[in-house]
Amino acid sequence: MTEKYQPHADSAAGMLIRDLPDEKAEALGRLMVTVYSTLDGFPSPEEQPDYYQMLANIGSFTQQPETRILVATTPDNRLLGGVLYFGDMKDYGSGGTAPKVKNASGIRLLAVDPVARGMGVGKALTEACIELARNKAHAEVVLHTTQAMQIAWRMYEKMGFKRSEDLDFLQQDLPVFGFRLRL
Repeated sequence: MTEKYQPHADSAAGMLIRDLPDEKAEALGRLMVTVYSTLDGFPSPEEQPDYYQMLANIGSFTQQPETRILVATTPDNRLLGGVLYFGDMKDYGSGGTAPKVKNASGIRLLAVDPVARGMGVGKALTEACIELARNKAHAEVVLHTTQAMQIAWRMYEKMGFKRSEDLDFLQQDLPVFGFRLRL
């Protein structure tokens, strides 16, 4: 992994955003499986077992040189959520054209603990990824979401992300929708 994300406190929510500590990888994987498996209209673990295996083993993404996992924690180290940041889109790992986008960073697999929803965790994690992209002098940030993720979808739009149909793809039978934020 490259240099560590500079931890900072989000004073409004009383949380710390930082790189995933090794001892939190398993807990983040469990959180991601729980969050995604309880989304109304999202495929179940039985329907897409490989996808859920990837979520459970989220820590393995840090083996890619420019891939980071950021987490939000409370001051007493309780995990609130996490997200994958890709500094090189070739490692993004989605379907469609996103892995071929140049001069861009990517965001995938944002998950927030249900008890922390409404605290600004998702926004703080997304802002941290945008900051990393700006530090790399990238021209844009790419992400994907689905109809089942309407809360995240609205948040991304409020943050300035625009639909980008050229990034859309199907994950088995699930439509996945691309977004871009020009920096």
